[in-house]
Amino acid sequence: MMHSLRVVVALAVWWVAVLGGATAYGQPAAKTVQAGRLVFRLAAGVAEPGSSPALAAALRQFAAQPAQQKFPHSLAPPLDLPGAVDLRPVYEVRLPPALPVEEACRRLLKTGAVEYAEPLYYYSPLLQTSDPLADSARAGGQYHLKNIRAYRAWDVTQGDTAITIAIVDGGTRLSHEDLASQVQRNRRDPIDGLDNDQDGYVDNYTGWDFADNDNDPVREANSVHGILVAGCASAATNNGKGIAGVGFRCRFLPLKIYSSTRSGSFAGYEAIIYAADHGCQVINLSWGGVGGYSRFEQEVIRYAAINRNAVVVAAAGNTPADLDFYPASYEHVLSVAMLTPSDERSPNATFSRRVDLSAPGTQILTILGNTDSDYFAVGGSSFAAPLVAGAAGLVRARFPQYTAAQVAAQLRRTTDNIDALPGNVAYAGRLGSGRLNVLRAVTETGQRSARIIARTYAPARQAYSPGDTMRLTVQVQNLLQPVSNLTVTLTSLSPHLLVRQGTFAAGPLVTLEQRANSVAPFRLAVAPGTPLNTRAIIRYRLQDAATGYQEDQYETIQLNPDYVVLNANNLAFTLTSRGSIGYDGLGMVGEGVSYRQGAPLLAEGGLLVAASPARVSDNLRNDRRGSDADFWTLNRVRLLAQPLRADQEATATFRDSLPTLTRGRTVGVRVRQHAYAWAATPHRDYVILEYRVTNLTADTLKPLHMGLFMDWDLPGEGSRNVVAWDAARRLQYLFDPTAPRLYAGVQHLRGGQPSAYALNHQAPGGGPVYLADGFNSAEKFITLSSGTREATYPTATDASQVTGAVLPYLAPADSVTVAFAVLAAPTLTQLQLAADAAATRYQQVLPVRPAYSGGLALYPNPTTGLVYLNLPPSFPSATVQLLSLAGQVFHTQTCNASRLVLNLSAYPAGIYLVRVQTQNRQYVLKLTKQ
Repeated sequence: MMHSLRVVVALAVWWVAVLGGATAYGQPAAKTVQAGRLVFRLAAGVAEPGSSPALAAALRQFAAQPAQQKFPHSLAPPLDLPGAVDLRPVYEVRLPPALPVEEACRRLLKTGAVEYAEPLYYYSPLLQTSDPLADSARAGGQYHLKNIRAYRAWDVTQGDTAITIAIVDGGTRLSHEDLASQVQRNRRDPIDGLDNDQDGYVDNYTGWDFADNDNDPVREANSVHGILVAGCASAATNNGKGIAGVGFRCRFLPLKIYSSTRSGSFAGYEAIIYAADHGCQVINLSWGGVGGYSRFEQEVIRYAAINRNAVVVAAAGNTPADLDFYPASYEHVLSVAMLTPSDERSPNATFSRRVDLSAPGTQILTILGNTDSDYFAVGGSSFAAPLVAGAAGLVRARFPQYTAAQVAAQLRRTTDNIDALPGNVAYAGRLGSGRLNVLRAVTETGQRSARIIARTYAPARQAYSPGDTMRLTVQVQNLLQPVSNLTVTLTSLSPHLLVRQGTFAAGPLVTLEQRANSVAPFRLAVAPGTPLNTRAIIRYRLQDAATGYQEDQYETIQLNPDYVVLNANNLAFTLTSRGSIGYDGLGMVGEGVSYRQGAPLLAEGGLLVAASPARVSDNLRNDRRGSDADFWTLNRVRLLAQPLRADQEATATFRDSLPTLTRGRTVGVRVRQHAYAWAATPHRDYVILEYRVTNLTADTLKPLHMGLFMDWDLPGEGSRNVVAWDAARRLQYLFDPTAPRLYAGVQHLRGGQPSAYALNHQAPGGGPVYLADGFNSAEKFITLSSGTREATYPTATDASQVTGAVLPYLAPADSVTVAFAVLAAPTLTQLQLAADAAATRYQQVLPVRPAYSGGLALYPNPTTGLVYLNLPPSFPSATVQLLSLAGQVFHTQTCNASRLVLNLSAYPAGIYLVRVQTQNRQYVLKLTKQ
């Protein structure tokens, strides 16, 4: 027996290694991009991909085959069902293997015909095998059935064969003694080579293999995870063999999502839709990973839970950390954490405010599936989740009138509180409402539960900065017994997020009634000094004093992100701490660049610095299916609380590594970044970016190239832009020549000689730089070092620009300043006016030239009133103006003498500028009035 157990453990561990699912304790499983596939949702008003010329053209350029509806059999959402999602506009595209998925997503977004374009991801199963001796050391076998009160619950209900639990996992063993009678068979489609039920799946009699697209859901060799999970939820009970599944009579539907072949791919979300559309009342997901939120994945969950009324249960993860773990952390999912036999948190369990409830997850005896009569003890949240899924099946049988949301509420509200146990005290509130109690779930009919089912922030942002205020409108729904006077109290659990108005009297609500606080929304504010990238948790406390009902619900808000948004004028402009513009890297962290609150205009943007084709530093896309990360933060970006020279100013300092540390791959510079935005006309259509660059190496950089790469997403046809160059203004810009609705570009203001390069994304023959296969260092250098001879691209195409400057040399420890204006306007005339205004404003307000030392001076400075301006004898005459830091002219006079008296007695204390203009030159001096 000992030898056979060792063999079983070896097989299980080998399977995990092959599938890549089990990570070491403390290492969170991460989702990975599946090559060659992406999904997109058509924008409102676009009936199909072919109805948008821009989208159709983009797809023809790179799609290996026509785009196909992702879920062609999904049903339209009921009109009277709030929160329902329509999956019919979602399409999938197959890509050539060499084309980076992220690049294809960007090109689709540029068409303006899609709401989103996202990769499809691979998620790992969450198996963690336990000590093979655990079974022999444990009395009573399935201890967890007693812990969760399953035996007593079966006295009330034994489920129903009409209830089906979808096991979306790694396949099954149809012939196992404890599974054979439990498989839900589709008798409308027997195995005869025909699609008898016309659901699009031929012979889907015993489930489906979505990874390999066939009707065989039997697990691949040495892959037992799906069988282990099925045993927990649905093993045949009271059959005199093996073990008992929590769901008792409830059937299970095996849906295989991990491939048995090299050509297959992970297909978890496709299987969720199938389960929902084929009548599965409960869907179990014992897999997942960290890696961020996906709109596509959340829409799939919403479709299953809201449109199709399925209870979705997911494992919360096996990483001992407080983190968001998907799909468990999506809305409308019951997230299940794992416990030890003593009801204490497992040392390897993920915990968070997103967890809904907990269940035993260690030493769980279940079906192994290597033979038709084998069993094994395992551990992990993978096996806590199906215990809850089985319980959900019992609740659905006991209360058939309950919606999926009500079943989830019943399970949450009938748990046993375990926060006071020694191992749980430190995690109170992050293990959900308590440990699953199936008896209470199927017997208690007097529970009350309300839920925040929708929320709207104004302004709507991904994250909020210090000083920001926001209004929060929520919609609450009463799910179970009526409440007589429901109140919702909002509390911040973070000192950095302040609640200014946090009460909502929802009043009496009958079962399933909804109400919103749209008349008096919650009000919140971000405190000054909030640390970078703070995750603030807010708590909704739902109470009904008359009945004693109280329940908490949590939400996370991102504060003080590592970017700022300048929005003083028509441009809402995201600036990061590492030289990126619009978004921080390819993860789309940021709020982009937009004009007059319109759609995002920039797919990607950022600073390039280069000394040679091999020495290029940036944080832009590369040719390795990712982005470079050469710049790192010294002083994070921040908006100045008291801007001196503009209505909004932002500053940051970053640097790259010395080339001696990167084998000559980087440049070796420090960059101080300063941004300026003004609110008054004619300065509303641009933002000035100023970069002061210091040479950190021991060698002279000769020459040094700098520039801004801007991949614009202008409204209209994304593949129909031309690039123009206005040499007089040193302005490079893009527009749609057929239907110009917006012009956008970059203007060189200061530093070296201007350079400009127009990039064509579409065809390899379009030039030496081809972005469709990435953007390597040699190509980046070409765009910076070609002067202005490649500044234009007159043929309409999917285009972008690099506008830069060439500096003849930069000595060690020396610094130089380069400045650009980023502009957008609805007409070319307005763009040109904005460029002229930017050039004038930069010369007038910003210290672009050192003060003349040959006799030009102000004294006393500071002054309390009178100030004297001395002019050198070489000045024949000069015009002298007194200005505010924002450029407002207070006083103008002509001086033909060597000294001029200015009287500031009538002006308030502050900093002023004195501009001296001769026939050939202009000088600006700073003056302080006390």
